Amino acid sequence: MRVEDLTSYEIIEKRKIADIDSVTYLCRHKKTGARLALISNDDDNKVFYIGFRTTPKDSTGVAHILEHSVLCGSKEFPIKDPFIELAKGSLNTFLNAMTYPDRTVYPVASCNDKDFQNLMHVYLDAVFYPNIYEKEAIFRQEGWHYELDEEGKLSYNGVVYNEMKGAFSSPDSVLYREISTALYPHTTYACESGGDPEAIPELTYEQFLDFHRTYYHPSNSYIYLYGNMDMAEKLQFIDEHYLSSFEALKVESEVTAEAPFARPVRRVREFPVSEGEDADENTYLAWCQAVGNNLDRELYVAFQILDFVLCTVPGAPLKKALIDKGIGKDVFSIYDNDLKQPYFGVVAKGTSLAREEEFGATIRETLAGIVEKGFDKKALLAAINHFEFRYREADFGSFPKGLMYGLQALGSWVYDDSKPFIHIEANETYAKLRAKVEEGYFEKLVKEYLLENSHAAMVILQPKEGLAVRQEEKLAGKLADIRKSLSEEEITGIHGMMDALNAFREDEDLPENRAKIPLLNREDMKREAAPLVNEERSLAGGKALYHEVFTNGIGYLRLMFEVKDVPAEYFPYIGILQNVFCHVDTAHYSYAELSNEINLAAGDLTVSGLGYANVEDPGRYTFFMEVCTKALYDNLSRALELMEELILTSKFTDKKRLKEILAENNSRYREYMLESGHSVAVTRALSYGDAKGAVNDALTGVGQYRLASGLEKDFEAGGELLSQRLETLCKMIFRPENLIVDFTGDRKAFEALEPSIAALKEKLFTCEVEKGSYEPEVSRKNEGFMTPGQVQYVCRAGNFLKKGLPYRGALKVLGVMMGYEYLWTNIRVKGGAYGCMCGFARTGDCYFVSYRDPNLGQTIDVYEEAADFIEAYDADERTMTQYIIGTFSQLDMPLTAAAKGRRSRDAYMSGLTYDMIQKERDEVIAATPDDIRGLAEYIRAFMKDDFLCVVGSEQKIKAEADKFMILENLS
Repeated sequence: MRVEDLTSYEIIEKRKIADIDSVTYLCRHKKTGARLALISNDDDNKVFYIGFRTTPKDSTGVAHILEHSVLCGSKEFPIKDPFIELAKGSLNTFLNAMTYPDRTVYPVASCNDKDFQNLMHVYLDAVFYPNIYEKEAIFRQEGWHYELDEEGKLSYNGVVYNEMKGAFSSPDSVLYREISTALYPHTTYACESGGDPEAIPELTYEQFLDFHRTYYHPSNSYIYLYGNMDMAEKLQFIDEHYLSSFEALKVESEVTAEAPFARPVRRVREFPVSEGEDADENTYLAWCQAVGNNLDRELYVAFQILDFVLCTVPGAPLKKALIDKGIGKDVFSIYDNDLKQPYFGVVAKGTSLAREEEFGATIRETLAGIVEKGFDKKALLAAINHFEFRYREADFGSFPKGLMYGLQALGSWVYDDSKPFIHIEANETYAKLRAKVEEGYFEKLVKEYLLENSHAAMVILQPKEGLAVRQEEKLAGKLADIRKSLSEEEITGIHGMMDALNAFREDEDLPENRAKIPLLNREDMKREAAPLVNEERSLAGGKALYHEVFTNGIGYLRLMFEVKDVPAEYFPYIGILQNVFCHVDTAHYSYAELSNEINLAAGDLTVSGLGYANVEDPGRYTFFMEVCTKALYDNLSRALELMEELILTSKFTDKKRLKEILAENNSRYREYMLESGHSVAVTRALSYGDAKGAVNDALTGVGQYRLASGLEKDFEAGGELLSQRLETLCKMIFRPENLIVDFTGDRKAFEALEPSIAALKEKLFTCEVEKGSYEPEVSRKNEGFMTPGQVQYVCRAGNFLKKGLPYRGALKVLGVMMGYEYLWTNIRVKGGAYGCMCGFARTGDCYFVSYRDPNLGQTIDVYEEAADFIEAYDADERTMTQYIIGTFSQLDMPLTAAAKGRRSRDAYMSGLTYDMIQKERDEVIAATPDDIRGLAEYIRAFMKDDFLCVVGSEQKIKAEADKFMILENLS
């Protein structure tokens, strides 16, 4: 059957989109008016989503809480958490749900036909027939609820409540929220769709249900299918099982536009900083303007180009003008085109309120100069080339290509039913913009939208020392007042709600209900591991590693320089060196000109440090500085010339520029600590155990931040030394004897590299250099890093290999089981944390870590009891099969061409053979409950190391100070 033969649907449009080599359909369900967009092609990584236009009228987070809640059981799948059942027991390549400011979407992806059908079925049932009407406990668990402790003290808890406390701990996140409110005060964008922690407890259960009744209807839905599948069969299933059961309904969900402002507005908000942090120089200044309409396909891309050229690329004129005047330690721009009315903003971070007028004047002067004199045409063409390369490559890393196309489609579709594909089809747009570079088009955009646009806002975030404490005190006072006002009946009601919630959490799903979740068999798993694609070759008389992978004309080249014999006093500066490259002048180019040359010739050019531990002997650890590029085959020789320019002629003598780079990177790391405290905590905790962990921290973690921030604070004393060490490091590292060439792509393209590599090797450093070794200090420190945030990231780490325990494939299964059962239940469901993760590496390194966690000691107790849980663990065949399938989902994630090369290289560099990979795979598929119980000793082994690191709120860490050896404000 063809889509054209289905009588339940009307085909509005069918056409070929050559840009993505696909046939597209735009359809409408006749009975309900449900909208459908189909992209049919030969991609086996199939994608489905159903989305709804959701336009909240307050900041209680109802859309976000509902997104969590509908996945907690439904009519056909009446168990507590079908989402987790799918996550641990499907071959999904993507499984999640997302709340946007004006829409909510539920996407899934899988390469397995049967699995894909199962995922689609469960998600459709979840959104249309959720258990939220029968079980208020779902709302209380995922949204918010009162808790009374043994002393009668009242508090709030809930997964979304704690998630958003974490989100509001990040000043950057608060800034984005304030910008939307300032620019669009009379629209849904003035509301926080994720939920403001102060407003979330105002949401009632009935309001929550009303939101579902109003918006989660086929007449308000957007359904998307992508890939190689029988589209007609899927549409028939969707109609017969779901859409046909509903009548058409008029849903008032349109996103209204904000009328243009007569004059710019000013908005100020305070944010907390840690005790002792410089409040005077931590202000955020943001000048933002509404920019047209999301449906203007040319403007949509043109402002991406402008954003890149004005403020993003190294040496961008607007950023440079502000940095040169010392307005902000970090200057960046924002272009958000995922709203009905996009906006562009320039942000100076780490400045003072006194610079507000100068900030605005500098922006206007710089933009006026550009309009008068014109852009650097090469900069515009380089930017267009950069974005066009990314568009054609369509490499989204681990995210399925069809998912990213679908989310981009929804970004215009919700504003016009006829336009889901306008931004996916972009080749013509890039061609038009390239032609307009000579026509003054971009200068006209600057004049119209950035100089003569009154729909603008100055948004200011002012730092306030002690604000976090006062906020907690205010909340405590509010809760105390509520507690005093409660009648005996209301107190009894809260206890009853807590009992009902605990009962909901503790109740076991009936086996017959669990069996309703569709499940593949072990026999459906592919037995053989994907091959490694490694060839040891010689290139220009040196070692090379070649990966023959079809790359559609793009070569992925990596110059790997082993870092050896570097003295201890130099080694930590490698972390700074990798961040300085591409941001300082070279022999033939300013850093702005160099960026243009790179973007004209290549898709990217980066320098980074990477370590490889031997999987059989982790003590054998090698570290490399890797210079990487990707370019069309014809451009590879030019890309190599630029790599040579970068590593051999970068100038480190401009002290002012070095200090600017330090300030920007330090500012970004501070924000990273607040947003990704779990990664900071894991990296730091693992540094307590061995040299490879300590090296990683010294170059990318807290150790590197301490070095860089210390240099910034006392640059007068350390600037000259920094300059000298960076220059000397280049001479120590970029030497012919240290080089390995790594290439992924066509064999002819690889062989054509010979003369260029030979010429490069002739120019690499051969001078005499000081030699030494770096032996980092390794010891248990158990640190608590205090931030002005409101949540914790709690990590325990250690190593089992050092206790004589060999790596086993069943550890992969254990990781899935811990993440989706023991840790999930105790830390997220019961504890209220937003997330929890764990890892069990071949090197023996292990960790447990929580994410946006309201607790600290309670979470550590959960970790401590993990081994006992595993020792007593039992599971039926279905449950074991689920975890094995979930493990295979991770093992068999589809790889892009670049990722195939990366997987093979990483295996080669760490001594991982195909036989080891296959052995792990065999052990995974054969895993039994007895194998899992046998891993209790592995958990005890790594927990015995007692490596604890917590990033979290100052009040919480100080209240449990006895758990730490060191407390520190990391600011």
